[in-house]
Amino acid sequence: MKNDEVSDRIVPIILIVDDVPANLKILANLLEHEGYAVRPVLSGEHALQAAEKEKPDLILLDIMMPDMDGFEVCRLVKENQNLNDVPIIFISALNSTKDIVRALTTGGVDYITKPFRAEEVKARAATHLKLSRQRNEIEKQKIELQKLNATKDKFFSIIAHDLRGPFSGFLGLTEIMVEGLSDMTMDEIQEIAEGMKNSATNLSRLLENLLQWAQVQRGLIPFNPKSVALLTIVNESLEILYEAAINKSIDINCDISDNIKVFADSVLVQSIIRNLVSNAIKFTNKGGKISISAKVADGNSVEIAIKDTGIGMSNAILENLFRLDVQTGRKGTQGEPTTGLGLMLCKEFVEKHGGKLWVESDSEGKSGVIGSTFYFNIPNNNT
Repeated sequence: MKNDEVSDRIVPIILIVDDVPANLKILANLLEHEGYAVRPVLSGEHALQAAEKEKPDLILLDIMMPDMDGFEVCRLVKENQNLNDVPIIFISALNSTKDIVRALTTGGVDYITKPFRAEEVKARAATHLKLSRQRNEIEKQKIELQKLNATKDKFFSIIAHDLRGPFSGFLGLTEIMVEGLSDMTMDEIQEIAEGMKNSATNLSRLLENLLQWAQVQRGLIPFNPKSVALLTIVNESLEILYEAAINKSIDINCDISDNIKVFADSVLVQSIIRNLVSNAIKFTNKGGKISISAKVADGNSVEIAIKDTGIGMSNAILENLFRLDVQTGRKGTQGEPTTGLGLMLCKEFVEKHGGKLWVESDSEGKSGVIGSTFYFNIPNNNT
């Protein structure tokens, strides 16, 4: 169970561990009266099993128990990655300084001696539950801050580097035309015009992704799924990509039955298709091939695959492909600019449909084929 699921609970769960049934009954009645959900167990082994099954918010732990004492239970809890943040209050008849120090150095946050006082138990339980909630909240805020910083860094990187390149190229071409237009042949003018168009196209797509990414981060992307033929979505997505494919003599083959329908937001799925096919074009050499296929994976989803015969990806790239804080962008086979932002959008949009995006790739031909295949699944009905 994740920490945020624990911190979001309305009623905290307290696990009480004591081999004396009378002690369990007294503590359970006391804490249940305070509104807590209590899980009493009679042994250390049962405590570990109960904690694994349902992560508690707090553990009250006796020390002197047969088979496994409280020190060992605490040690095992703190070694468990899923449980090591659960606060443990030792509650024992042992009252020597040596025992108290050992309990605290083992991982306990507090120590109550028996015979215990009801008000003390209630106060200390409430205090450590509050501190635990505050720690969890701080950790959640820390993670959110890291995500925000990664997003900010990504934006700055795109603005500082990825936008500058196409802009510089576009401006350079306009300067050549302004300064030497009168001396140029029609072929030279045509060549420069094509270069300007390519730069403008790259800029347009990059800006579109930036705007969509900004909307995603602000929660402004509308989501309006409906039943629609997948082939219609794919064909509309490919219309603006055929020219880029033709320029590299890349053949795009679409093998999707017109009977396959999906329950999806057409605008978002078109963005997914455009970004994935655009990447495939960028990283496929002249004369390569790209195939788009789909199949009904199970009763409720359709699996779409976009496969290319491109240069593939190394394991290092694959491991960081969907991370904002790691730069994985690289130029295409003809120097086309990439940022990795399109893949992040694809992941966001697929997950918005409740689906998953994954990739298989080989840059060394170990499997006999060099290239990449991106897969994603989306619902095929509205159930």
